Amino acid sequence: MKEALKQVSSLMDRFQRNSEAYRSPAYNETQLRIEFIDPFFEALGWDINNKAGYAEQYKDVIHEDAIKIAGATKAPDYCFRIGGARKFFLETKKPSIDIKEQISPAYQLRRYAWSAKLPLCILTNFAELAIYDCRLRPKASDKPSTGRIRYYTYPQYLDYFEEIHNLFSKESVLKGSFDKFVASDRQKRGTTEVDAEFLKEIESWRETLAKNIAARNSRLSVRELNFAVQLTIDRIIFLRMCEDRGIEPYGQLQSLLNGPNSYPRLRQIFYCADDKYNSGLFDFRADRLTPELKIDDNPLKDIFKNLYYPESPYEFSVLSADILGHVYEQFLGKVIRLTEAHHAKVEEKPEVRKAGGVYYTPNLYR
Repeated sequence: MKEALKQVSSLMDRFQRNSEAYRSPAYNETQLRIEFIDPFFEALGWDINNKAGYAEQYKDVIHEDAIKIAGATKAPDYCFRIGGARKFFLETKKPSIDIKEQISPAYQLRRYAWSAKLPLCILTNFAELAIYDCRLRPKASDKPSTGRIRYYTYPQYLDYFEEIHNLFSKESVLKGSFDKFVASDRQKRGTTEVDAEFLKEIESWRETLAKNIAARNSRLSVRELNFAVQLTIDRIIFLRMCEDRGIEPYGQLQSLLNGPNSYPRLRQIFYCADDKYNSGLFDFRADRLTPELKIDDNPLKDIFKNLYYPESPYEFSVLSADILGHVYEQFLGKVIRLTEAHHAKVEEKPEVRKAGGVYYTPNLYR
């Protein structure tokens, strides 16, 4: 640790000597990472630039390509891993940005981490460093202090270096200190798992869509109604995840908020996806039902509005397959029924009520 302290002390001295220049808006994040952030975490034992030459899946650190969309960065700047498994994200900002008081940097980081089910993450501009408990569901209205459990300014790094080292050094993570700290505060009030929250979101979509589709399509059978609602939601989620991964144009679903005829326009997006992916999800040779549906604008616009920043707390690029599997199996535990008046009602399946719920088993072979 003595050598690490020496390296960090040198970084602090250099920042102090040129503090005014580094805090200038002209000083950019790339310069900051190269000159200060990379060396700081190298001092904590991380192979920032993969000098060991490991294969992509085993690199200590993944540097995400920053995709700027509507002024927001769409990928965490650093992802620190052990054996290919994510442990924590690090998001950087320029020293001219006040990360203690500004809302958006903290909300952005917490969305990434909460969606990826990472309990602790770091926000820094080197002048300041904040550690967040990211198990709290992020809200756009949250204060920047919400979830913040540690805050340091750079003159404090030496005084608190042992604390930082014991949490975020590679050695400490390997020895379990990081996980022990998380476990010691696991039942913190207000924490929620992203899959449980996402399930509640999807269930509300299902109920809203089911009621509207049943009302506007009086000839649908119960089986057809369940099929139509499930497939429509599956397609929307798939396309939204593709957007955040750069596979689909960002905001194409959001654009449907403008103007009428949301479903006919959504259907055209589905047709394009059928041509592009050639998959069963968009197979309109087999699916002759959903193209003929009538769906009002309001229920669809309510869904689209809650899929995007800042209303959405989800960062779809980092949602894992396990989360979606959990959501899907829980989703199968309920069914849409029709009353004699052809009104939709979502109910838990009898076998699920008897068993006390459906539980998803994580994929042990991934």
